[in-house]
Amino acid sequence: MHLHFGEGYAESFAQDHVMSELGGRTVRQALDAGWEAKDVWRVVCVTQGVSDRLR
Repeated sequence: MHLHFGEGYAESFAQDHVMSELGGRTVRQALDAGWEAKDVWRVVCVTQGVSDRLR
């Protein structure tokens, strides 16, 4: 996430942005709940329009 969003925004996004695709969780909450990092990243990529080459 740091590479795509930049360090400051990535931290804010991970902590503050609630995503319905993650069950109403933030990235951090999803990871803490046991979601696989690759699955969380896929959700972020789809919802935020991350290019295929960065996935």
